[in-house]
Amino acid sequence: MENSRIAQQGLVLLGCGKMGSAMLAGWLDQGLPATSVHVLDPFPSDWLKSTSVAINGELPDAPAVVLVAVKPQMMADALPRLQEMGGGQTIFVSVAAGTTIGYFENVLGSETPIVRAMPNTPAAIGKGITAVIGNEAVSTEGVDEAVQLLQAVGQVVRLENEAQIDAVTGVSGSGPAYVFHMIETLAAAGKAQGLPAEMAMQLAKATVAGAGALAEEANESPSQLRVNVTSPNGTTQAGLEVLMDVETGLPTLINKTVAAATGRSKELANG
Repeated sequence: MENSRIAQQGLVLLGCGKMGSAMLAGWLDQGLPATSVHVLDPFPSDWLKSTSVAINGELPDAPAVVLVAVKPQMMADALPRLQEMGGGQTIFVSVAAGTTIGYFENVLGSETPIVRAMPNTPAAIGKGITAVIGNEAVSTEGVDEAVQLLQAVGQVVRLENEAQIDAVTGVSGSGPAYVFHMIETLAAAGKAQGLPAEMAMQLAKATVAGAGALAEEANESPSQLRVNVTSPNGTTQAGLEVLMDVETGLPTLINKTVAAATGRSKELANG
């Protein structure tokens, strides 16, 4: 990033909480000069102050990118102050949940290049995945710039249309909470079978983390990995017969879970 358009023209980061801080740390690690970054945040952390980026100061007239990382409920107050940057070459990238491209176009103008992104919480440790979609005003190169920035906190996928954001929210946006609950319930089940609570939790965390890492690294599909560890008439098969039950098992439950989260995402986007 050291010699990029972003480094030369500057980047404005609107909001620097956990997600903003994780992205900023990634950009700086990848060589983006601290002098190219301008942060607007009413409560800058001690870590942010230590980075040497500009905080709550004068902004460049036409930065390469404005990355919007404020909470949705703060958007109405925060975004209008950057209205003058709309309608030009500045790309607005939003990681704010539930805030549509149309909302940004209403505030900034329909000619403003806008990329809407949906990250998830593992981005805080560089293990996230983010889905992106741009409006008609943003070029392919503009989306590429947004992707480069978002790759600082994990993987990035490109959507075909904005409506898919709701399904992404239901799968990867809310998904970490599903997995955390899986860990909780797996540990509780271990305790119910006689394990000490602390040991059961350690086993559950390591099992989920290890299985996830294996699923990413292996050449086989998750279905094949499942088959690989399932001996005929063995312990895993006994457990899976319950977990994969057509009526009461995990497939039906997860389908309902993702549908509920997707539906709620649509409701929030429509006000």
